[in-house]
Amino acid sequence: MPSDGTPDAGAGARDPVRLPGARVLVAGLGVSGRAAARVLRERGAIVTTLDARAEDADLRDPDEVGLTAVDLVVASPGWAPEHPVLAAAVARGLPVWSEVELAWQVRVDRRSGGGPAPWLVVTGTNGKTTTVGMLASVLAAAGLDAPAVGNVGTPVVEAATDPAHDVLAVELSSFQLHFTHSMAARAAAVLNVAEDHLDWHGSFEQYAAAKARIYERAQVACVYGTADPLLERMVREAEVGEGARAVGVTLGAPSPGQLGVVDGILVDRVFHAPFDDPQRLRSAAELGTLADLRHLADPAGELAPHVVTNALTAAALARAHGVPAAAVRDGLRAYRPGAHRRELVAVIDEVAFVDDSKATNAHAASASLGPAAPGTVVWIAGGLAKGARFDDLVRERADRLRAVVLIGVDQEPWTDALARHAPGIPVSIVDPAHTGSVMTQAVDLARRLARPGDTVLLAPACASMDQFDSYAHRGEAFAAAVRASGATG
Repeated sequence: MPSDGTPDAGAGARDPVRLPGARVLVAGLGVSGRAAARVLRERGAIVTTLDARAEDADLRDPDEVGLTAVDLVVASPGWAPEHPVLAAAVARGLPVWSEVELAWQVRVDRRSGGGPAPWLVVTGTNGKTTTVGMLASVLAAAGLDAPAVGNVGTPVVEAATDPAHDVLAVELSSFQLHFTHSMAARAAAVLNVAEDHLDWHGSFEQYAAAKARIYERAQVACVYGTADPLLERMVREAEVGEGARAVGVTLGAPSPGQLGVVDGILVDRVFHAPFDDPQRLRSAAELGTLADLRHLADPAGELAPHVVTNALTAAALARAHGVPAAAVRDGLRAYRPGAHRRELVAVIDEVAFVDDSKATNAHAASASLGPAAPGTVVWIAGGLAKGARFDDLVRERADRLRAVVLIGVDQEPWTDALARHAPGIPVSIVDPAHTGSVMTQAVDLARRLARPGDTVLLAPACASMDQFDSYAHRGEAFAAAVRASGATG
């Protein structure tokens, strides 16, 4: 921020925006919108809020918005760029910021000194929350005040204006990145990019472009999975800060400039020695072992490859910030995943019931099904498809299935994919009109179909808002239905 307190308005803006006295429209009053409005008012902005569903919004009808009296629009992540208000603002040349952009512009100096807290930032279709949680745990093990913020829960703008924090572990969605113009992360990572949110972005290419914005202006490291050419291209094409390095993550033995795995040991061949050390190409640092992640294994005791990738990515980001190797080990050992991520709910009559309600798209559901033995999963799937099709998912994982129980309102893409690619798999359908009892019916059907040694897996590959308040609500309903089934079985 310039010394006069005038933030840079970011790409495409007509002029810089000086917040004191600025007329700001906050579009959307979710958690991040309310935090943005509060911070803007604290800085002297004249704030008008717009949200059709919030009774305390200043405006509830978009037609009431007069953009001639607006200097800046701050958009909540749920508002797609095609929303008439946002599209009109862009057409007029008004700056449109995400809450993340606002956070970057108003961040404050750390109480400990050295300017604002650096950001270590993660995005990806899947695995963001786990990776950011691992990262925050590693940073805490190094003795740093480093909360996990952003898409994971606490709005970034709240954390960025708290001088107590040493560094921020930031999870960002593609929605949040779309209107983020000037963020310069100390280190940034894209975990993966698979088809998702195409109804919001309009195309896979636009979705991927939003994810790629995370690398722009990165100061120290751009972290990516070496197995994915798209991620490598994103890094190669990014306009990064001077001296920023491409840091690869691999599940195999790492080359110089990478982190990877050698004989069960997590190895760093990037940050292990000064970059001018002539011996660095022939040395490495041990960060921990796969045994340090054993508490993250699935109910069958298998450690999924994506868990290791997430851990290596978190380690790379932390090492870019100068965290010692021992803190990586200690932080990974201490990390515990959040709920609804391949969580074993119960074992009833030798059948495991596993809640992976967080698997809200095909990529995540495929990873959830991947470790299962052939023919051992009764899969509860379905929900709000958001325009997605499931042919690739069903074709790739049909061999894992004993049966499928479909829930949710968008059943046509499921029945079509299952008929094409898994015609011999029994399919039971819960009437979408039975919202109140949908999970009870789904669990009862799944229990009848399962055999001893099987897994009943809730990995819906869909959003939850058709019949539940959130993926957490959906997972809680599944767990409650499982426990009730066990009590009455």
